[in-house]
Amino acid sequence: MSKLAIIGGGGWGTALACVLAPRFDSVSLWMHEADLAATVEQTRVNQIFLQGITLPANVRVTSSLEAALHQTEIVVSVMPSHVVRVVYTQLLPLLPPGTPLVSATKGLEAVTLERVSEVIRSVVGPNFPIAVLTGPSFAREVAEGKPTALVAASHDFELAQTLQQLFSGPSLRVYAGNDPIGAEIGGALKNVIAIGAGICDGLDLGHNALAALITRGLAELTRLAVAAGGRAETMSGLAGLGDLVLTCTGDLSRNRQVGLKLAHGLLLGDILGATPMVAEGVKTTSVAIELAARLGVELPIARQMHAVLNEGRLPAEAIRDLMGRALRPEGL
Repeated sequence: MSKLAIIGGGGWGTALACVLAPRFDSVSLWMHEADLAATVEQTRVNQIFLQGITLPANVRVTSSLEAALHQTEIVVSVMPSHVVRVVYTQLLPLLPPGTPLVSATKGLEAVTLERVSEVIRSVVGPNFPIAVLTGPSFAREVAEGKPTALVAASHDFELAQTLQQLFSGPSLRVYAGNDPIGAEIGGALKNVIAIGAGICDGLDLGHNALAALITRGLAELTRLAVAAGGRAETMSGLAGLGDLVLTCTGDLSRNRQVGLKLAHGLLLGDILGATPMVAEGVKTTSVAIELAARLGVELPIARQMHAVLNEGRLPAEAIRDLMGRALRPEGL
């Protein structure tokens, strides 16, 4: 294909532009902020979201959706979950019917409790093939060309296979999947569990506690994914276990950093106000709790994270409550 449009110029969008540029003749990277787009286009570095990484020569940065989408053959959207509906409403009149749409956003919409691909579908209608791109991937490591594996998942498996061939390269290996529901639930809920992982490390609870939290967190991902219509086996792959382990253990994880700082006594508002980066897990926590209630699923770790983030519960109290829950067989 000759042209790719990436809609969203944060760290992850910029990293994808870097790693996918060799696979296309031209890549457009759209940023909402006109001043930032002009600066990045001129300097070739996204100093706000991905310092020290130089954009490839065939990447054009713009704040114009019309320019970004001109003659594009595939769209990858990389934006916070709460703006997906608004941005796609603006995109729709500019998209030729049949343009493949790929969501690389990890989150859930607050009002509707919908997965991001569901939000996109509700805006664009039935005439666009949709896929999700997800998996364990810190933006900086991807941009630096460090080996990374992702999954492209779609109900249209041929589309997933096409994306696999298009996107795979020397440092990026893409697997094709046909369970976008499980892939999106895994990508969204792992951010919530990662806040808990940060709390474990911030309270110096040890490796045993972190291993237990990740394992039981995976059980919560699996329960919610299956209840939503996904498959349990997806949670043992890149979109589930892979992304969960990375986000819970890596120092580049914004959601883990939120948990660490909460455990150290910082206030949530101060934590979020200190960075332009988005920690999706903070917003996802409340949405996941609502979705779980609708589907009749228990998410004890997510519930405690919600209490810490929104109800004033102390991190140590949340850990105490998790350890004091009624005993049960492991499979439940």
